[in-house]
Amino acid sequence: MQGFKAIATGFVAGVLIMGAVWLFSSQRSDDGITTSDIAVAEKLAGLSFTQAHRDTMLEGVQDAVEGYRALRELEISNEVWPSVQFNPLVSGITLPETQYPREWDLPQDIVMPENRDDLAFYTVAELAYLIRTRALTSVELTQIFLDRIDRFDAQLNVIVTLTEELALEQALRADQEIASGRYRGPLHGIPYLTKDLLALSGYPTTWGAMPYRDQMIDETATVIARLEQAGAVHLAKVSLGALAWGDVWFKARTNSPWNTEMGASGSSAGSSAGVAAGFAAFAIGSETYGSIVSPATRNGVSGLRPTYGRVSRHGAMALSWTMDKLGPITRSAEDAGLVFEAIYGPDGLDPSLIDVPFNYRADVDFSRLRIGYLETAFDAEYPGREHDQATLETLRELGARLVPIAMPDFPVGPVIQMLNVEAAAAFDEFTRSGEDAQLVRQVRNAWPNVFRTARFVPAVEYLQASRARTLLQQEMAQAIRDVDVYITPSFAGGNLPITNLTGHPTVVVPNGFNAEGMPTSITFSGHLFDEGSVLALARAYQQVTDFHKQRPPGF
Repeated sequence: MQGFKAIATGFVAGVLIMGAVWLFSSQRSDDGITTSDIAVAEKLAGLSFTQAHRDTMLEGVQDAVEGYRALRELEISNEVWPSVQFNPLVSGITLPETQYPREWDLPQDIVMPENRDDLAFYTVAELAYLIRTRALTSVELTQIFLDRIDRFDAQLNVIVTLTEELALEQALRADQEIASGRYRGPLHGIPYLTKDLLALSGYPTTWGAMPYRDQMIDETATVIARLEQAGAVHLAKVSLGALAWGDVWFKARTNSPWNTEMGASGSSAGSSAGVAAGFAAFAIGSETYGSIVSPATRNGVSGLRPTYGRVSRHGAMALSWTMDKLGPITRSAEDAGLVFEAIYGPDGLDPSLIDVPFNYRADVDFSRLRIGYLETAFDAEYPGREHDQATLETLRELGARLVPIAMPDFPVGPVIQMLNVEAAAAFDEFTRSGEDAQLVRQVRNAWPNVFRTARFVPAVEYLQASRARTLLQQEMAQAIRDVDVYITPSFAGGNLPITNLTGHPTVVVPNGFNAEGMPTSITFSGHLFDEGSVLALARAYQQVTDFHKQRPPGF
């Protein structure tokens, strides 16, 4: 473990010689860089060289600074990928090659409610039945959601850009197609929201940040394009914490409908709060390090964070090329599967995607399914433990045989710093220009400071962290090799940071309410590219519970 301690020391020190030199060189010429500057940088990086070493290094350091300046003359926009890419697969993993027919077992004989406003809390599967049978029109459903946005958004601050004209046009087209016998599938005519880091041609893409408030990107993200092909109706672009951190954006904080005095968490704040408040049937969110799991929990909705390399990020703001993931936020795990079916797979534009079948069966054979649970985490004391224990008992009553497993004992903190370095690179010019001062949050634990600090992470230490990440991937493969799926507390036991680094899929669903009346959640995770098993288990749990059917008071 000495190597990992060295990595940790490097990150805590937080400064590379070249980074320190960059700091000095921002105020002096190359000729002004001296061996004394290198000596100071050594201390900050936890290194020690001789004076002879420094004398030999000096010209190379000066040349490097000149090279930095040359690179900064290039226009490298946020959408440009690094040439080095992350692969979640490790040796020994065999992926399925056959796509079997998916078996959904969708609800039938759904009855229209007396109060049409209640439709805002129906699942995608239930609404799909009503629209397919023409008991409900897409235009009517779209108008119900638009009216609710008009009535309630002032309390929540979810909507960034309402796409009402587009929505009504798409809804009318859906009704005409269905009436003519052209039914595209369960998303046809269903209204949805998108996190405003996804580009939609003709509309601003603000990234939740003041400097980008009027940004127009002349393309449409693959995810949105695929939902349009599925016949879904785009209602609005919704809030995210500025540049995908937290729930505070340039307008205000997004609030949870369960308690409007509390933030919706983030960064998929608007996507989660919007679905919870009945603003749409589903939403698209993103996660780099908890941005689906956390707001889905806070707002009592279901969220799927797919395997890294499953859903195209073309047209999405890049924060971390090796960790960003797009996924659906819905009322149920079943809905998450229906949306995922429409958006997964290669598009020829996102170079990280791997073409693997998505196999799903609604029924769960508990006699054959090996279900792991993170024993030490469930046994510990933490908020929400009683609800998690009740979840385990519910699964046992369904016939589940729970097998104890353990997460890798690994120094994840130093490795997760890769995110900060990649984010700093993605917003390099933004930091150097001083535009970062326009972000609402200017505290230590916010992007402006993190971007600046990450400039001084040694390049060598970044690559060492990447190599350590490979070891973590290998250890994770061993940790779950004897189970098909596994269950963990959403925020205890280390599953959240580990699986965001290794790329494993996760479904988070509500499993109770705390003493303050706020939702709690449980997490189901599984093997790489096996979203089907994870979704099926989460659905089986929701079939015998009703936490996902609860409606926030006042909405």
